[in-house]
Amino acid sequence: MTTLLPGPLVDDTWLATHLDDPRLVVLDATALLPSPRHDGDHRSASGRAGWAERHVPGSRHADLTGDLSDPGAPYHFAVPAPDALAAALARLGVGEGTEVVAYDTGGGIWAARLWWMLRAISVPAAVLDGGLAAWEAAGRPVATGDGDPGPAAVPVTPVPRAELWSDIEEVAAISRGERPGVLVCALPSGGYAGSVPTRYSRRGHIPGSVSLPGRGLPPAELDARVRELGDASPVVLYCGGGISAAGAALALTLLGRADVSVYDGSLEEWSKDPRRPLELGG
Repeated sequence: MTTLLPGPLVDDTWLATHLDDPRLVVLDATALLPSPRHDGDHRSASGRAGWAERHVPGSRHADLTGDLSDPGAPYHFAVPAPDALAAALARLGVGEGTEVVAYDTGGGIWAARLWWMLRAISVPAAVLDGGLAAWEAAGRPVATGDGDPGPAAVPVTPVPRAELWSDIEEVAAISRGERPGVLVCALPSGGYAGSVPTRYSRRGHIPGSVSLPGRGLPPAELDARVRELGDASPVVLYCGGGISAAGAALALTLLGRADVSVYDGSLEEWSKDPRRPLELGG
């Protein structure tokens, strides 16, 4: 089947042209994650209220803090099992034969996280470049209120791509040099160095990892940083909770890297175990 989407990124013009296509589902993935005031200060909340105030017409809110996370996991934002994810998506109208454009109001990392989750079960998806801000800046219409949620869809049959996720043991082995790959920390430089408060139990970065912030790098600098990674493969991205890492994963994918995975538990999982080393400094 020919995909509707032109690639992992679409602009407001493309979305406006295809907004009424019945094959397309638009999802606002915004969540709220305030900066920590002190170590261990983890606060997160759904972005649904903001979506109800202003959103792309016809879009629905995808709650990455609730329905689209695994409540049984020992860390926040954990990706659900494939069948559970497919069932949650079906309640949002994502089913067999549909494709998704994700956006947010948080700089793109939430949309990238949802895009990565969808990609990992082989659901065609893309991210709206610039999010709601770009949509509004172009003079596109916005809607308000909860509106009609619409019918649920027949769940997709997920086709998992296990290579898109890495677990703690794989990360530990790469860190120790026991298996190939390069670890990349997608936190801002202060989080990597451990010079600012963290939401988690300990500061710092996983030994052997390099810094590549998940947002804010100009394209030319990002390209240069990626070249510095050399030929090491795979590239395993982590951050605090797998969100900024997804932003970096999108950027690397757009630059042509096809050997990228995300460590879902990231530092929230890693830092809970005192046996797992962390390094300070940049």
